[in-house]
Amino acid sequence: MGFIQAFKGAVGGMLADQWKDFLTVPNGLPQTAALFPAVPQGTNAGRGSNTRGSENVITNGSKILVPQGYGLITVVDGRATGLVTEAGGYEFNDSSPDARSVFAGDDLLASTVGTSWERFKYGGRPSSQQLAFYVSLKEIPDNRFGTQSEIYWDDAYLNAQVGAVTRGSYTLRIIDPLLFVHNFVPASFISANAPVFDFSDPDNAAGNQMFQEVVGSLAQAFSRYTNDPDKGNRISRIQGDSVGFAQSLSAAVEEGYRWSSDRGLAIVKTAIVSIEYDQRTRELLADVQKADALSGARSQSFMNQAAARGVQAAGENGGGAGLAMFGAGMGAAGGMVNPVQPWAPPGQQGAPQQQARAEGQQAPQQQAAPAQEDPVAKLAQYKQMLEQGLISEEDYEAAKKAALGL
Repeated sequence: MGFIQAFKGAVGGMLADQWKDFLTVPNGLPQTAALFPAVPQGTNAGRGSNTRGSENVITNGSKILVPQGYGLITVVDGRATGLVTEAGGYEFNDSSPDARSVFAGDDLLASTVGTSWERFKYGGRPSSQQLAFYVSLKEIPDNRFGTQSEIYWDDAYLNAQVGAVTRGSYTLRIIDPLLFVHNFVPASFISANAPVFDFSDPDNAAGNQMFQEVVGSLAQAFSRYTNDPDKGNRISRIQGDSVGFAQSLSAAVEEGYRWSSDRGLAIVKTAIVSIEYDQRTRELLADVQKADALSGARSQSFMNQAAARGVQAAGENGGGAGLAMFGAGMGAAGGMVNPVQPWAPPGQQGAPQQQARAEGQQAPQQQAAPAQEDPVAKLAQYKQMLEQGLISEEDYEAAKKAALGL
């Protein structure tokens, strides 16, 4: 028993247009629908070659369309009797030697599909109802997640434990329809008159279970991402890396709940809407950002800005004299001012030290006078700050006069 392929490809083919009565995808499906019954469509009262048509029974001669992006599974008593994932038109026949049970392309499907068919297929001629269900093979969007309280993970960039509240969404794909139907979908969704299996339906217990499992995997997913050297160990990249974080989240979910190997599901992309760090993490991030800002070439830029602020302050406080004092302060940085030597009468300039030794007192050692700062180099520094827009023309003129002693 199985299907005879009438044509491949788009449903709008010439042969498909000749079919007046067939099963197809229902209208008005939500984007998050994953599994739903096939519905009859057509106006041929005689039902063509299907002369024994009954509700919830697929009889010989039934025509079935499989649109692009969907697969078709026929089920008897909870067991698969046919699987079609190639887009096209098919005729159902439970006795023809030309009928095949499986038309499964390998695009976007897991390598386990063939093995799953051997595990779940129905043996022999069915003795009860045949039911047909479509399963979405598209990327299913808008599967939302969020945490009500902080989650914590070890962050390699910050070298500390990080806490945050986060929310977002992910897309998923059914990569093994048979595993999905047999191992995960509740029986009520693969029975006669079954409702649509919608991941976003709040009353869908299976969908809610997946939500809880994703939330339970977020801490591990964040840890995987931020500690991956290929990602640069930067949490700031996560909101713009939908595929990269999806891989981390998918790996965490697979390790904890075996979505791919047990359920035929895989996370494809993610969208992080917000990450709200706790107070301690925000403080740590501020300190790390300051340290980053003062590293490398940024350090010289910061020093130039600090010098410019000093020039402006000195000019405001004392004009040229203030600028001269500012320059003297910069020249004296890193060394102490020479101590004042005691006075001695003319011709006895060496007497104070001799007298001090005679009296058993240690005289302070003579320190070399600080090197005179090169006014040309000083003017070059002021000129650079002027060109960078760090000081005004008036500040530069005042600094030039002070450096030249004018």
